Formats: sequence, structure tokens, C-alpha cells
Amino acid sequence: MTAIAGIAPIYAVAGFVVGMLVGMTGVGGGSLMTPVLILLFGIHPAVAVGTDLLHAAVTKTAGTLVHGFSRTIDWSIVRRLALGSMPMTAVVILAMSAVDINGATGRVLINVVLTIALVVTMMVLIFRDRIVKYYADRLGKLTPKQTGVLTVLAGAVLGTIVSVSSVGAGAIGATCLILLYPKLPTARIVGSDIAHAVPLTLLAGIGHWALGSIDLQIFGYLILGSVPGILLGSFLAIRIPEHALRVVLALVLMVATAKLAIGLLPPGSPVVASESPR
Repeated sequence: MTAIAGIAPIYAVAGFVVGMLVGMTGVGGGSLMTPVLILLFGIHPAVAVGTDLLHAAVTKTAGTLVHGFSRTIDWSIVRRLALGSMPMTAVVILAMSAVDINGATGRVLINVVLTIALVVTMMVLIFRDRIVKYYADRLGKLTPKQTGVLTVLAGAVLGTIVSVSSVGAGAIGATCLILLYPKLPTARIVGSDIAHAVPLTLLAGIGHWALGSIDLQIFGYLILGSVPGILLGSFLAIRIPEHALRVVLALVLMVATAKLAIGLLPPGSPVVASESPR
């Protein structure tokens, strides 16, 4: 679907709001933008995912430059993640090319994976502290070699999820790094996670471009709005409690997940019938 001239500026507003939330929480780009494009604007899921992936590659490049100048990126971790994510991204894109990703089959496939990814992200946002507390000590006893192998595997999982849904590079990726590298400062966790997201989302975005599932006009408006949004969000981040922001973000994702899940139900089911206007 192509943006209509009369409503195109609304995409910039959406980019601004999502960008502000990303700036305040450090997560939520794909997990918010993709559902917004699908549920509010009626964009086909494949186009929503592809456009958001390319959008994420640009915005996270800017974040990587900032963290790079601040020397808050562990490039050895980035390489390990990429060693797993890049091959899996290529495999997933090739697999998606075998189906009609822009048709009904692609709609169902992406909505299913997106719904699952949103549920996982929502749980991570709400229970991240408990998850880290429960598993950090156990994973902290791993040998460096074991940690390296698990990092590559985590990258492979992220590559699979992100390529199909554009969700997971932020909240899920950062949580994996916190668990695997509990002694690493938070700034380096965030910086490494963002740096890894750049090649991952870029490769996946290019793959979706090749599949014809990117709207460049919408992409342009999202960039126009998200850049100032991220700057404002980063300014507000220190003024609003992080835990409160994560809870609010999780509640928003809960609503989006419910709507996507309802859309997967058969047309004649009681839930869908009750959602239909009378």
C-alpha cells in the first residue's frame, strides 16, 4: 500500500511518537511501529515489517555513531551476534521468497510470528528484572567459550524473529546480553545491542526490498518524524522512571497483541463476531 498524499504526514506523527518512546525506554521501535502501521493504517504486514526494518537500520545507525564516539560498544559481542543473525536472516529471506509474502499467506505468517514476538517482548518488559535475577547467576558461571556459543545462538534466534516481524532487536536482544554478560556495564549492553541491530535490520530490510515489501514514501515520513522524537525522548528519559515507562509500553503492546490475535481467528468465531460493528 502506498501512502496517500492527504494522510502521509500522519506517518511522520507516528514516527515522532514511536521515536520518543524509543528514546525514553531504549526499546519499542519495531514492537510499536509495525503494529501501528498494520492496525492503525491498514498497511499489509509484509510492507509494514519491511518498511520498519529499513527505518530501524537508519535510526540505529545514528545511535551506533553516538555509542561509538562514547566507546560504549563491545565489538566482540557484536561480531558474535552477527555470526548467528546474518546467516539466519539470509536463510529466512530466501524462505520467504518461496511464498507469496505480499499476499494472504504472507499476511498470516507475519501476523502469527509478530503476535508471538510481541508477547515475548511484553513479558520481557514486565518481568526483565525477575528474569535477570533468576538466571544471571547461573549463566554467569559459564565458561567464555560457552558464553560465546550461546551469544551466536542468541543472534541466530534474533535474526529469525526480526527478519519476519521486525520485533526483538531491542528488548529481547538487550535482555539476552544482560543474561550472558552480567558484569558488562549497562551502557555497553545497550550500545552493543544497537550496533548489532544495524547490520541485522539493514540486511533484512534489503531482503524485504528485493521481495517488494517496502514503501519508500512511508519510510521517508517515518524518518522525518522519528529523528526529532528520539532526541526529545532521550531528553525526557532521565525525568521519567524507567520501570513506569516499561509498564506503560507493555500495556500498549498487550492491546496490539490482542488485536493481532483476534485478526488471526476464523471470521465466524464468537470473538470476531463480537468485535464486528452492529
